[in-house]
Amino acid sequence: MKYYSLFTKYYSLTILALMLTMCGTVRGYALDSDLERQTLSGIQGVNIVIEDMQPNIQKYAQRFELQKEQIRADVESTLKKAGVPVLTWDQWLKTPGKPFLYVNVNTHEYEKYWYAYDVKVELKQSVMLEINPSVKTIVGTWSMSMTGIANVGKLDTIKSGLNVLIGRFIEAYLSANPKRPKLNK
Repeated sequence: MKYYSLFTKYYSLTILALMLTMCGTVRGYALDSDLERQTLSGIQGVNIVIEDMQPNIQKYAQRFELQKEQIRADVESTLKKAGVPVLTWDQWLKTPGKPFLYVNVNTHEYEKYWYAYDVKVELKQSVMLEINPSVKTIVGTWSMSMTGIANVGKLDTIKSGLNVLIGRFIEAYLSANPKRPKLNK
């Protein structure tokens, strides 16, 4: 009976892995609701925080531009080109709400040369509790994520997914903070 249970579990996981492999990358998006977009209104800019990469993928990171500093440079450049202000550390410390864009690329090598991944882009900011306004904490007020699998030779899929999520953040930020025409003085 114990052997049957282990066999069934292994067989089920193998079938799942094969289905995911045949289907390619599986992606899941979080909601980008009107309420979440409202939390972006009035934000003067963002600082960027990039989570460290998992050790299991670092040996391939440079080849696919997935190194922490490369991701930071790409995200910063993309935000600036789109008109989203990127705050330095000193600017961030003086900015109401202390908003920062948190980027996390999490990977797991589940089989030799195959990686499961989860990419998350989240706007976090300081908020006060309604029940106790003297308490401030940092919470995520807007987020999107993408999950999938990629072969070691196609890890650019992860970078492409990150670019899609950054694009969605830019779209949400700009919709909540439309550029106002400058008034002539």
